[in-house]
Amino acid sequence: MIYMFNIESGMPDPDKIYDIIILGGGPTALGSAIYAARFALDLLVIGKIYGGLIASTHIVENYPGITSVSGTELMEMFRDHINSLNIPYITDEILSIEKVENYFVLKSFFMAFKAYTVIIATGSERKKLDIPGEEEFTGKGVSYCATCDGMFFKDKILAVIGGSDSAAKEALFLSQHAKKVYIIYRGEKIRAEPINMRRVDENDKIEIINKTTIIKIEGNSSVSKVIFSDGKEFEVDGIFIEIGSIPQSRIAIDIGINVNEKKEIIINRKSETNIPGIYAAGDVADSPFKQAITGVSEGVIASYSAFEYLREIKKS
Repeated sequence: MIYMFNIESGMPDPDKIYDIIILGGGPTALGSAIYAARFALDLLVIGKIYGGLIASTHIVENYPGITSVSGTELMEMFRDHINSLNIPYITDEILSIEKVENYFVLKSFFMAFKAYTVIIATGSERKKLDIPGEEEFTGKGVSYCATCDGMFFKDKILAVIGGSDSAAKEALFLSQHAKKVYIIYRGEKIRAEPINMRRVDENDKIEIINKTTIIKIEGNSSVSKVIFSDGKEFEVDGIFIEIGSIPQSRIAIDIGINVNEKKEIIINRKSETNIPGIYAAGDVADSPFKQAITGVSEGVIASYSAFEYLREIKKS
C-alpha cells in the first residue's frame, strides 16, 4: 500500500529524475527534507513507517524549543511542517539502489524511482533477546513498545529488559498503568540519564534487578513467567524489551557503502558515504550519540552536501 500526502499531481513520474530522494520516515529524514526544500531541490521522501522509532516514545524532553512532548505529537509537528512546504512523501520500502550513468535507480516491490542524489536516513529497528518464548509470546505479553501496549497491562506485574536510559523511561511510563515494574538488567547498574535515574529511584512501583539474565519466557495463552540464568523462575504478566537497536543499512551494504562492525554506515562531517552522491544520517549512521536532535543535524548537513554536489554535476 502506498500512502501520499501533498503530491498534487498524483503518482510520481517513473521517468523523472529527482534532484534528491530521502529514505526514512523519522525526524532525521524529515529534517533533511525541510532543508532540501529550502534549497529548492526537486525532492521525494520515501519512508517505510511514518514517524520512525521516536513516534513510539512516551515523552521527549530534550528537543530544543519544546519543553515536553510525546513522540507522536512531535512527529505530527514535523508532518505539519513538511505539509506547509508541500514536500512529497510516499509510504513504501526501497529494496535496492543501483547506480546508472550519473543517477541512481531505487526499486521497491512495485515501483522504481530515479534521483541524482540519495540520503539514507532509514534509522534502526529494535533488537530482540533471541531466547525461547520471545517470538511465541510477541503480542501475548511480549512487547517492544510501552506507549503502544502499556495500557493493556493495568494493575499487572511487568518487567522491562535493558539497562539504558530508554529502559528507564519505558519503566516510568509503564508505572502509570502497572501495579509493579521490574527493570531487569544483566549489568552492574543501569545507565539512565541523571534526571530519569532520580525519577526511577523515587518511584515506589519500580524496582531494579541487576546482574540478572533472562534465558526463557514461559506461559500458556500469554506470558506468565521468565526463567533466569541461575534457574530461578520469576512471575510477570508482561515483558517489555528495550535492549537497543540495529541499523537498517542493508540496502547501503548491498550497493557497496562502507559500514562499521555494527553495520552502521560510515560518514564524514559532511554526511558523505564512500559513494559520491549518497549520504547517510541519523541512527543508521556511525555517529556515537543517537538522538533526534543529532540525527536532524546530520540530515540537514546531508541535504546541504547534496545541494553542493548537484551544483557541481549540473555545471559539468
